[in-house]
Amino acid sequence: MRKFFSEEEWAFAPHEAPAMPGSPGSPAHPQRRKIAYALVGVLVGLTGGLGNALISANTTSLGGALGLDPAQIAWLPTVYVMTNVSINLLLIKFRQQFGLRPFAIIFLLLYVLLTFAHLFVQDFWSAVLVRAASGMAGAPLTSLALYYLMQSFKPAWRLRAVVIGIGIPACATPLARLFSPELLAMSQWRTVYLFELGLATISLAAVLAFRLPPTVRQKAFERLDFVTFPLFAISMALFCAVLGLGRIVWWTESAWIGWALLVAIPMLTAALLIEHDRTNPLLNTRWLASADILRFAVVTVMARIVLSEQTFGAIGLLTVLGQNNDQLIVFFLIIFAATVAGVLASAATINVEKLTHSVMLAIGLVAIAAYADSHSTSLTRAPELYATQAVIAFSGAFFVGPALLFGLTRAMQQGSGHIISFLALFGIVNSIGGLAGSALLGTYQVVREKANSAAIVQAINPTDPQVQARLQAGAGGVARVIGDPALRTAEGGALLSQTATREANVLAYDDVFRLVALLAALTFTYLAFILIRRTRRARREARL
Repeated sequence: MRKFFSEEEWAFAPHEAPAMPGSPGSPAHPQRRKIAYALVGVLVGLTGGLGNALISANTTSLGGALGLDPAQIAWLPTVYVMTNVSINLLLIKFRQQFGLRPFAIIFLLLYVLLTFAHLFVQDFWSAVLVRAASGMAGAPLTSLALYYLMQSFKPAWRLRAVVIGIGIPACATPLARLFSPELLAMSQWRTVYLFELGLATISLAAVLAFRLPPTVRQKAFERLDFVTFPLFAISMALFCAVLGLGRIVWWTESAWIGWALLVAIPMLTAALLIEHDRTNPLLNTRWLASADILRFAVVTVMARIVLSEQTFGAIGLLTVLGQNNDQLIVFFLIIFAATVAGVLASAATINVEKLTHSVMLAIGLVAIAAYADSHSTSLTRAPELYATQAVIAFSGAFFVGPALLFGLTRAMQQGSGHIISFLALFGIVNSIGGLAGSALLGTYQVVREKANSAAIVQAINPTDPQVQARLQAGAGGVARVIGDPALRTAEGGALLSQTATREANVLAYDDVFRLVALLAALTFTYLAFILIRRTRRARREARL
């Protein structure tokens, strides 16, 4: 197979030149090189997705191993997003000014070193610092995966490569839950970090061995970039912290939440005001404030919220009912297969003229599946959720590609500067939307659990024969280990209280599923309204 070229050796034909500074050229490749690029793209994409998925899927186990309470362990996945969400603003310009090769090697090497540092994490603050740095170092991996996959497809199928590339990280979450029980059984949290380190090292080796075609460079950074970016990045990080921790420390109980918002809102306002008057802004606020892009942002955030039904709702329900990752291998295997199917189906059916239809289909399926899940009971187990959760996993993977292309095609029509703004917006709305989904659904679940618990306790009458029978059954269950009749009666009451709490939680999750179904249905209706209005407008214009 022909060697992978250096920048000096690669000469582009006019149709092979990079679409914009910072992106690779598009020369013709032999079949074996295309296969190599595809494999590297999948590897790098999964590495980027697993970086945070392995932590998010094992917060309870990692918290116990590191001696952290629930609020502390929640910082680890949150701080990853805090640093990851804004870094693409700088990375795009870094690629444009310094080229793809330094971009790929520097950040992958940094990712390897930081993952290696995880092995020496001993306390809370070191874990937070390493996780925050990993969020920055891992940000380029999705872009690299996209570039490698685009090289492996013929020009007519490049949009399908984009859909697959953006969908691969979605496969990481079910994969992380599939691998986690075995990894944790070996040596607790260190094996998880060793696995992540192995993936990062293999990805670095693959990128070094199979280099991308070179890009066109240009001077990209300006002095004001280094004023705007800190303002924007710090404000986004504070918003992420509030969304990630608010429902755990509770919104009105922790003073730092108010202080964080008090700092974040003026900083974000200042960053946007500076960008609004710039000739070459990091964020093109005028274009981002247009009706099409605002609608895109709203719909994408709503979609990320309703798609949290799976990561928060279904898994939370099964956890309350006593099931853990060890008992859910088949469940996550089905979700993984459905996610892969969603990515492939989205790539196969992608149509730039009908992107709204794909988004509507995905959200409509979520509405139906969430409503079906709202009939769960305390007897529900994973097999009863196989079908609905497979539908939601399919929808989540099916949605991402069309959503990205909806804004990307509009940005490409406006120029390369708009592409930077859109990619930054897409990363922000996906990250913020995911955190907002967990925050909204988690808060609603807690509120509904308290209300349901109060209703259940109020309905319990100690003189009711059924209640007395339950108390006696609970006391009889511990009779062999507790001799004191008073203590046995108290233990029977405690067991009944646990049952009432479990039922209140199940009812609360049913309420969450109904809320998700309602939000999805409203989003679907809004998209249908926009589609019908556009169709009527097009028909009127055709008649004139």
